[in-house]
Amino acid sequence: MGDELSAVGPRLRAIRESRRMTIRSVSDATGISASTLSRLESGNRRPQLELLMPLARLYRLPLDDLIGAPALGDPRIHPRRRVRDGVVTMSLSSGSGAWEAFKQVHPPAPGKPIRQWVHPGWDWIYVIAGRMRLLIGEDELIVAAGDAVEFDTRVPHGFGNPGPEVLEVLCMFNPDGAKLHSRAVEMGEAPDDAD
Repeated sequence: MGDELSAVGPRLRAIRESRRMTIRSVSDATGISASTLSRLESGNRRPQLELLMPLARLYRLPLDDLIGAPALGDPRIHPRRRVRDGVVTMSLSSGSGAWEAFKQVHPPAPGKPIRQWVHPGWDWIYVIAGRMRLLIGEDELIVAAGDAVEFDTRVPHGFGNPGPEVLEVLCMFNPDGAKLHSRAVEMGEAPDDAD
């Protein structure tokens, strides 16, 4: 606990300096004396809630950010890679939640037949790079980089890479059929829940 407390002072100083504020301006804004702030930042004063609350309000930060949340270990994820027919699939979720997320990289395959699948659920696919040839039932679409599609997976569907570039997609799948809305909502505008 002592190590965590000793790190609070330098963190408070770094936050203040990142906002280009002086100890005097923080003192004026919070009512905490400049000498108390100086001792707090140097680690010579124990951080107490009655001192941290006004600072959190001034800096518009949660208390956890002021005192530093405990490290949770290595933040890197190590997605499992699976390669099948040249397509690299990397799972980005544990598969235990309502949504499954994964990234796929497809080499160019112009003219390659696309196999269609049918299963319960809802798919959302965002094209990161390249172009995606998407078959939904009898319909065929070419989806460009930066575009997204979503569809009911009970309809026969499948996709591939018509080339000429590598196709990279981010896919999210919900086995219960819940939709993932991708339309941006302007501030003050009611979301469109009609579909």
